[in-house]
Amino acid sequence: MDRRNRPIAVFDSGVGGISVLKALVRRLSAERFVYLGDTAHAPYGPRPTAEIRRLTLENLRALDESELFKAAVIACNTATSAAIEELRRTYPDRPVVGIEPALKPAADRHPGRTVLVLATETTLREAKYAALAERMGSRCTVVSLPCPELVEFVERGETDSPALEAVLRVRLAPWLARPVGAVVLGCTHFPFASGALRRVLPPGTELIDGSDGTARQTARLLAEADLLRPESAPGEVVFRSTSPDPAAVAQMERLFRGESETE
Repeated sequence: MDRRNRPIAVFDSGVGGISVLKALVRRLSAERFVYLGDTAHAPYGPRPTAEIRRLTLENLRALDESELFKAAVIACNTATSAAIEELRRTYPDRPVVGIEPALKPAADRHPGRTVLVLATETTLREAKYAALAERMGSRCTVVSLPCPELVEFVERGETDSPALEAVLRVRLAPWLARPVGAVVLGCTHFPFASGALRRVLPPGTELIDGSDGTARQTARLLAEADLLRPESAPGEVVFRSTSPDPAAVAQMERLFRGESETE
């Protein structure tokens, strides 16, 4: 098979990476995508780094054996932090793209102001994030807030509910009466809760995530490697889950279509 016709693997611990998949499909509509969510082991956030790295590598290896992907997008901040360097060593012959909290664009757009970074515990404790926060800390006030409950809400399809808003009000309580320039959504699950976040946060607070930046980087690397499909080719999206429960794939499809169980 022509390498250009091989699929792009998009991997996440569960359903959150569909926010990145949507950005990829908008930018690369002629491509074939295979989305794999490790829903059997979600969420990754509370797990040790070594376990997250092992799960990510095992899942990508199994997917490559069945699909022989031409590029991989790790659509999970936690898995990127834990495994991206090892993945690039494992697949040196193809693009491997990760995602990180979009703190740089937040600092660019809100210099001198407070920027909240919502993410999982693992993302926030990794050296890669600490280095990023230290660099951006000279340009804005960086406040890192772990929000593990938010992942669980999105995984079960509860993306806009009174219960979700109540949790967000507790987590964000110290900042609701203070001026905040932006909130960085440092987990790919979190964009699905944007509606609830906007109702809880002070008016005018910008929400920023890294999905489009990841899509742009993927497109650039594919073009450099001459791996883009012709623009006239029909695109395709296939969903897979490590869970045997068919409801897991159904949940992925609902989120991709912009639906939720609470609608």
